[in-house]
Amino acid sequence: MPRRPRGFTTVTANVNGIRAAARRGGLEWLADLDADVVCLQEVRATHDQVHEQLSASGLSHLHVSHSASESLGRNGVAVLSREQPAAMREGVGPAEFARQGRWVEVDVASPLGPMTVVSAYVHTGEEGTPRQDEKFRFLDAMDRRLAALRRRAARTKGHVLVTGDFNVAQAEIDIKNWRANRDKAGFLPEERAYLDRWFGPVGSSPGPWHDLGRIWGGAGPGPYTWWSWRGRGFDTDGGWRIDYQVATPGLAARSTGAWVGKAATYAERWSDHAALVVTFA
Repeated sequence: MPRRPRGFTTVTANVNGIRAAARRGGLEWLADLDADVVCLQEVRATHDQVHEQLSASGLSHLHVSHSASESLGRNGVAVLSREQPAAMREGVGPAEFARQGRWVEVDVASPLGPMTVVSAYVHTGEEGTPRQDEKFRFLDAMDRRLAALRRRAARTKGHVLVTGDFNVAQAEIDIKNWRANRDKAGFLPEERAYLDRWFGPVGSSPGPWHDLGRIWGGAGPGPYTWWSWRGRGFDTDGGWRIDYQVATPGLAARSTGAWVGKAATYAERWSDHAALVVTFA
């Protein structure tokens, strides 16, 4: 069972299909956290299917902001919030990303002040293919949107929390087998440069965004958030840290802890990812 956090709590989880996660007990695991905000990626469902799954779970009391993919059974992101969002926006950047189910942001009230929360699902990519080109276009669009959100937060004196599966490990401490993956999507220098720009290189002063998983996760290696279903990577902790909660500085200063909800055993996994939980006061 997950720990029940104290204070304002946010969680992000790539559920690897909300219906599959429900069958494996993932939605009840998330409900037991009693979090204020729950961000989901790879929902892989229609609006009706999402509401059907949530209505049968302990998350039914939360307001649902869901961005589905126009390709059935793919992608999909959502923000579940205790407070009714004042606004919801889907998509980021060019029109090609408008209906891919990769970006949803909501404006919500919180005890910490007005907050914009984002759930993002960045492309997996594949080096040397059009899939990687598309990933870089998405990261460029994300870079522009992050800058705009920072400007807006400064103007309105609000906070921003960007969560999700970024499908990029920033540094060697974020991937167990980094040597074998130096030329693979998810650990390419060109991809990692975006995270260095946003968070600051590991071991340096923070960038304009604060990486709460690393701040509270210590010097590493890990804690990882993804392990392949295949092989013994889960049992040997041969993972990647690719799931993030990143915050504007004022919000980061209010954080009190972060932890990864890795299952105790392979048999108890409900996704190939583990949830990242952050608490604030």
